[in-house]
Amino acid sequence: MASALITGGTSGIGAAFARVLAARGDDLILVARDADRLATMASELKDRYGVAVETMTADLANRDEVQRVADRLTSKQQAVDTLVNNAGFGIRGSLLNPDLTQHEQGLEVMARAVMVLSATAGRVMRDRGTGAIINVSSTAGFVTVGHYSAIKAYVTTLTEALNNELAGSGVTATALCPGWVRTEFHERASIRTGSIPEWMWLDADQLVAECLRDVAAGKVISIPSLRYKVMMSGARHAPRNAVRALSRRLASRRH
Repeated sequence: MASALITGGTSGIGAAFARVLAARGDDLILVARDADRLATMASELKDRYGVAVETMTADLANRDEVQRVADRLTSKQQAVDTLVNNAGFGIRGSLLNPDLTQHEQGLEVMARAVMVLSATAGRVMRDRGTGAIINVSSTAGFVTVGHYSAIKAYVTTLTEALNNELAGSGVTATALCPGWVRTEFHERASIRTGSIPEWMWLDADQLVAECLRDVAAGKVISIPSLRYKVMMSGARHAPRNAVRALSRRLASRRH
């Protein structure tokens, strides 16, 4: 029986991964901060899909707790076939704010924890000769909308570098780069979304299904939907001054 470990597995894209992977028969290890939400999610998945669900309460801003999750990846209790690094949050504060606490937490959760868990899973999976690592990045990493863009650019490049090191090992590393997704993510970060056109929104379950197809095909970067593929191709090839100008406009609409 295959198994998957998902961080941030109780809401948004993480919960979508949990549903889609459980539907295909994978046992799950869900990692999140809220024990009550973990218990509720585990019960729902067990009842609906008949899979085993293990839960781990952990705050990935805490390095000791990140190590505890890393230790689970190396445990012989049950091998992890798929790692989904999804835990994260929106960073709304300015880089010019003298209080950089939110930015530091963002780096711990969405950069350092991703690096530690990806590296750990990569070593274990390489030794087994099989496995998949999925790091949830963002199309924000192709533009320059604040510190969140910088972190997600790091995650995408980290994943590409990891994939290079895993070449020929039987293990894949994929950066999932979604656009706007209908989840509670933006509400939690107090990000205004009223000006976002309807056609730009993606369904979480559909983008996860597309990502898993890309993983199976060995793709290193997964950008769900044709419309975002086209837009991000433009962003990646456009002059950087044009990207920065567009990013300033996008940032002004979010606050």
